[in-house]
Amino acid sequence: MTKKLLTGALLAAVVLLAAAWGLAPVLTGQALIRAARAGDAQKLEQLVDFPALRDSLKDELQQELVRRVGDDPRLAERGLGALGMMLAPMILEGAVDAVVTPEVLARMVNTAEAPDPTRPAPPEPGDAKDGRDIHQAWGYRDLNHFAVTLTDRDHPDQHLALILERRGLFRWQLAAIDLQSEGN
Repeated sequence: MTKKLLTGALLAAVVLLAAAWGLAPVLTGQALIRAARAGDAQKLEQLVDFPALRDSLKDELQQELVRRVGDDPRLAERGLGALGMMLAPMILEGAVDAVVTPEVLARMVNTAEAPDPTRPAPPEPGDAKDGRDIHQAWGYRDLNHFAVTLTDRDHPDQHLALILERRGLFRWQLAAIDLQSEGN
């Protein structure tokens, strides 16, 4: 009887541990969205690895810039494309460092839009959506990366994926942004 009880308790502990391990990024993602909607900058500071997030956003924006320059042959023909491509990393670096703050992250989550580093001014107070028309999709990318993909129902071809990274056994932090558009 005690052997069956011990085996049952051990099995229950393993199941609970596996459930906690698998649900940890979902709970973190929900906490991130609640903090963003509430404008809780202190909670966002805990849930986000801002240096990693800024690096990710710089990479995403540089890739988008390269894509746009490649799509517009007029820029390449005039030589402005090459000059722009040389200057873009420096400009993006400073702009992203200045723009990616808890407040801007909250706006990103509430609107499913990445910040525009060419427009560092904060949005107008009534400009942000309340999140009701934002579709959320949740899923693992691999064992250490979990994506919360946000899509504004008014712009279903554009997606913003918040990439949570595992930081230990049960702890997760937002560490990357994946800007997605259909056709990219």
